[in-house]
Amino acid sequence: MERNTNKVLGYDVDLLSFDEALDIVTENMQNAKGMQIVTINPEMIELAQKNMQFSVILKNADLVIPDGSGIKLALKLKGIEQQQIPGIDFAKELIHICNNYKYNIALIGAKEEIIQTTVKKVQSEFPNANICYFHNGYFTADKEEEIINKLVSENPRLVLVALGAPKQEFFIKKCKKLMQNTTFIGVGGSFDVWSGEVERAPEFFRTMGWEWIYRTYKQPQRLKRIYKTLPVFLIKVIIEAIQKKG
Repeated sequence: MERNTNKVLGYDVDLLSFDEALDIVTENMQNAKGMQIVTINPEMIELAQKNMQFSVILKNADLVIPDGSGIKLALKLKGIEQQQIPGIDFAKELIHICNNYKYNIALIGAKEEIIQTTVKKVQSEFPNANICYFHNGYFTADKEEEIINKLVSENPRLVLVALGAPKQEFFIKKCKKLMQNTTFIGVGGSFDVWSGEVERAPEFFRTMGWEWIYRTYKQPQRLKRIYKTLPVFLIKVIIEAIQKKG
C-alpha cells in the first residue's frame, strides 16, 4: 500500500490514525516483513538537520508516526488534522500483538535494574509474548557487536530499543541490515515509565497533547534541552507554512 505522507521541514510523516498504523505493522509482522518505525518529534528533526547520518535514517524509515505534539501542530499549520500517536502507547500495542500471535520480543536499553523490572512487568501483563532476549543500554562498541549477534541468533519478530535518539536509530540501522524479518521501533524513555521509575503524565495532559509540559515539570533538567529546540522548530514550521500558502 502506498504511504500517505506530508513533509515537516523536509521529513516525511505518515498521515494515518493510530489504528491504521497498527494495522500496517500487524500485517508486516504476520508476513515476517521487517520494518523500522520512527516516532518522530521536533527534537529529532532538529538533530537530523545537524547530523546527515541521522537525517538519512529518518528519511528512509518504513513508518514515521507523529509522536510529538509539535509535529501535530506543524501539520495543523498546513491545514492537516493529524492524530498524535504517542510512541509509548504504540509500542505497548505492538507488544499486545506479539502476545496475541505468540511472537518473540527483544528489549534493548535503559539501566540494568530498569530493564529487569520492565521485562518482569511486560511478562506479567502479556504472558504469551515471549521475551527471548534483553540487555541494558550501557554497552561499549565491542559489546554492541555481541548484542547484535545475539539478536540475529534469537530472531525476534519485534525489537524495542530504548537508547534515546539518535543512538537508538543508529543501533536499529545496524541490526536491520541483518534482520530482514524483524520490526524495530525506538522507544526513548518508555522503559523508565513501564518500570515505574518515571511517572507518566495524567490522562488529561496526554489527551491535550501537553505531556511534555508535565514531563518538564517532573524532570526540570529537560527544560534547557526542550526550550533550546522547540522555539526554533516552531519558527521554522511557521515560516514553512507561510511559504506554502504564498
